[in-house]
Amino acid sequence: MRVRIRVRPGAARTWVGGSYGDGALVVAVSAPAVDGRATEAALLAVAAAFEVRPRAVRLVSGPTSRDKIIEIEGDPAALADRLAALLLADPGP
Repeated sequence: MRVRIRVRPGAARTWVGGSYGDGALVVAVSAPAVDGRATEAALLAVAAAFEVRPRAVRLVSGPTSRDKIIEIEGDPAALADRLAALLLADPGP
């Protein structure tokens, strides 16, 4: 399943939830946007939020952009349900 995410680097804490703009999933990470650290942290946060192994989440496009497309491997129905719940979740601070 491919998912659009919006990364917010430098957050006080890492969290996944809420939507940005045209429905991108918001992923806030405490890592700075330096040398790909925020992207790596975002991929790990998404893996935890979707309850999949980190290797099941890979970057498809947007390595240097806040807006990224990722691919998550797993049961499509379960992933779709989790995505819907996360998009509706109250975003963190």
